[in-house]
Amino acid sequence: MNQKNLLEVDWSKIPAPADDGGAVHLVGMAIPPVTLLATDDTSVTLSELPGRTVVFAYPRTGEPGKISLVDDWDMIPGARGCTPQTCSFRDLFADLKAAGAKQVFGLSTQDNAYQTEMASRLHLPFPVLSDEKLKLTRALNLPTMEVAGLTLIKRLALIIDDGRIRHVFYPVFPPDRNAADVLAWLRENRA
Repeated sequence: MNQKNLLEVDWSKIPAPADDGGAVHLVGMAIPPVTLLATDDTSVTLSELPGRTVVFAYPRTGEPGKISLVDDWDMIPGARGCTPQTCSFRDLFADLKAAGAKQVFGLSTQDNAYQTEMASRLHLPFPVLSDEKLKLTRALNLPTMEVAGLTLIKRLALIIDDGRIRHVFYPVFPPDRNAADVLAWLRENRA
């Protein structure tokens, strides 16, 4: 099945993910010293970044006109919406920075080559991190799902202050509102 329009989604027809408790352990955790490749050709170690960092994670972005990972992708709770989520962070990037985010990153288990193309295509003003080898995902025990033999991160957003997780948004639905929810939290909880 070809990917439908990646940005025009009727969320009332998409199953919402349930809170399975998969992220409850994250608040207060120190980020482990894991280095990930970013789409701006840098290596990023989140644990070493000073100040407030926003990281939003998602299963995998689609590519217009390309075949979906699986035919029923849209019916997997929490799967659909990676591109709308990413674009909402793009569109609110300046506001997120003004509200105290020193850094903003996307995160998925897709490889860096794919993510670099996607970041360019979507004109992202922030880097996307590749956890293709699942090092950060496993070290933090992030909630995941298995689809078509792949381990994918379930959609969430982390607020990290000086290498420690301060707040977690999980589950995230609808995905295109995640950046606005993060922005509201940042404005109410200045660093």
